[in-house]
Order: sequence, then C-alpha cells, then structure tokens
Amino acid sequence: MNSNNQPIGIFDSGIGGTSIWSAIHNLLPSEKTIYLADSKNAPYGQKSKEEIIALSMKNTEFLLEMNCKLIVVACNTATTNAIQELRSKYDVPFIGIEPAIKPAVTHSKTQIIGILATQGTLNSELFHKTTEKYQDTKIIEQVGHGLVQLIENGDINSPEMTRLLNVYLTPMIGANIDYLVLGCSHFPYLIPQIKKILPQNIQIIDSGEAVAKQTQNILRDKVGFSSYENSKPIFYTNTNPKVLTEILGNKYSVTEKIF
Repeated sequence: MNSNNQPIGIFDSGIGGTSIWSAIHNLLPSEKTIYLADSKNAPYGQKSKEEIIALSMKNTEFLLEMNCKLIVVACNTATTNAIQELRSKYDVPFIGIEPAIKPAVTHSKTQIIGILATQGTLNSELFHKTTEKYQDTKIIEQVGHGLVQLIENGDINSPEMTRLLNVYLTPMIGANIDYLVLGCSHFPYLIPQIKKILPQNIQIIDSGEAVAKQTQNILRDKVGFSSYENSKPIFYTNTNPKVLTEILGNKYSVTEKIF
C-alpha cells in the first residue's frame, strides 16, 4: 500500500482521550495526529443519545476539515452511542473505544468483574449487547458520577476524588471482583489513585493499547502509513488549554479554538 501522510484525527469529550492518543503516538510515532478536546461539552455521559450524536458529528467534521485519513473516537460514550451513525454518514474509517470486558471476563478466576464507566456508556444499547455475551460472569456496573468533571478541572489528586473513588470501588472489592475495567478514556489518569484503594490481586484494564493496535491494523490494511520519520502532534480545545497542557506534561502547545 502507498504511504499516506494525512493526519490521524482523535476526539474526546475533553482531555481524557489523551490516554488513547498517548498509546497511538507511542506505537506509531511517525504518524501526524490531531487531537480535539470538546471540553466545553464534557462530560458526554450525562447527555442524551441525540446530543452525543450531534456533538460527535461536529467533532468529526472539524477533523475532516483538517484532512484526516482516519478518526479515532477516543470516548466510550461517543463510541457506544454514535459510532454507527458516524460510519454511515462519513466516508472515512472510524475506530471506537469500548470497555475492555472480554479480556477481563476471559481471565477472571472469581467470575466477578467490575466496570467503572459513565452513565451514557452503561445505558447504551451497544454496551448491553456486549455484556449479554457473558452470562456466566457477574458484571458489577458503577457509574463514575463526578469523576470526569474533576479530571477536566485538574483535580485528579483532590480529596473529593479520593472520596468518590472509595465510594465507588469499596462495594466492588466487597463483591470479590478480580478485574476492574475502566470504561472511560478519562479514567486511566486515576490509576495511581485507584491502586491505593484496590487490593493487589485486582487487575485494572483499560483500552488504550488495544485501540492503538487496531489503528495500526487499519493503517496497514486500508489507509496507508505515514512516510515521515516522526511528526509533531497538534492539540485543540474549546476551553482554557491550561489543564490539557498540564496533563500532556507541558511538552506540547495547545490551541484554544471555538468549534
């Protein structure tokens, strides 16, 4: 397949999808990436399906204007509620992100797993279809009310974050889970906090590495790899760029853009 130097577009309802961007960038450093943070409308998890679809279309059109060859929906809620509509409307490959339930179920010894996600993801039709496949495993669902907003505000290590995580995780520990699935792209930034609460026998799973590998597969099979040696990523946000800049380790400039 010929090389393709157009960028990969990545969007999320804020800064959380940078956990997905990081996995893609580490695996495919030669690919130019454009990351779009719709922080003004975060969190998506409390919005209606129609609102989520409309926002996802707006984000997609922004990235298509930037000539993106492939779009990664780095948001569980947008994937589970809108990716079918995106694929039917736009002539570009889409890669979504879903809670990594399959590896947790496959490896669980207690046959009890927990999933921490947004309400929009847990209520979605796609999520219910996925969980129906695993009738032999007890799946404890927990909505992470308030977590995304605290992350968006830069309050990852705040007392309120610690309090909420204890409230959400303690019942799962008591139920004897041995895997915790993080069903929101924001939540990998909470792993250091979560590890302080969970016993060591409970494994944490997120979707970043799997999405990066799927991106690599689509580039190889359908789209084409960049011929650059390495590329500088571009970041856009529609709110104050301070928190996004900080979560990127102050390594990259972030452009505030109305969209």
